[in-house]
Amino acid sequence: MGAPGGRELRCQLPASTWAALDARIARTGERLEDAAAACIAEALDAKLHSIFQVSTSGALVKGVYGAATTIADVRRHGDIGLGTFVGLDGEGVMLDGQCWRAASNGRVMPVGDDVAAPFWVTARFNADRTQTLSTVSDWKHLCSQLDDMRPSGNLFAALRIRGVFDLVHARVACKARPGASLVEATSSQSEFRWTEVAGTLVGFWTPEWARTINVPGFHLHFLSDDRTRAGHVIDVRARGVAAELHAASDLHLVLPANEQFLRADLSGDPAAALAKAEGGTAKSRP
Repeated sequence: MGAPGGRELRCQLPASTWAALDARIARTGERLEDAAAACIAEALDAKLHSIFQVSTSGALVKGVYGAATTIADVRRHGDIGLGTFVGLDGEGVMLDGQCWRAASNGRVMPVGDDVAAPFWVTARFNADRTQTLSTVSDWKHLCSQLDDMRPSGNLFAALRIRGVFDLVHARVACKARPGASLVEATSSQSEFRWTEVAGTLVGFWTPEWARTINVPGFHLHFLSDDRTRAGHVIDVRARGVAAELHAASDLHLVLPANEQFLRADLSGDPAAALAKAEGGTAKSRP
């Protein structure tokens, strides 16, 4: 097995181990070398700094909301993450290996492994950097402080921010009609404002060069500690929250094999549409 910056390992595997490795590859779609490296790292409790993603933000912009994976598959690759559900029906957030769905009526419900999703991003979270944010005055201020924690403008990052928030302004997408673009679908989103709420922000930072893959800049979802409030974060205010960052140089991207994705026109730059759909939030610096 070889990897950039790594060392090559050649060895004879027992038939039972090889069969188990084959079964994992068939289940997850990983490459042989990636599956073997992940299994060794898991057995040795070593830190893997990877992000696993199903579908792309460019596909979402064009209204590709059909089933592409299941929550069971997502959970095999990480313990935090975010995404949405078939038909853009609500916002998804994963924390500590458990997935939750925020509905447009404000309800938050646990999600079973058999539930399908068109888009998801996850990571097995291992913090590289931690910092207490003494004051967060708004979304732009949060992004600026998180930018200072990132080691590079060219790597991906996963984030977890925990504490009591003075304000969380969030939105939840309503179920889209077939063929609706992301901008059309989010034009009728539900919005919520919660004050003095304890919870966690979970999400990712994507480099500008990867804007056709995921939302460039920061993309965060919120889940309250009592699991009654959740959604896509538009704005936030807080004091004394704990921010953790997991930098990732390893991105695993799985593309849907459904007819909707295969026939979609994914040409063009989705950045403007994404910015509008994401709530017009301030863009973080690269």
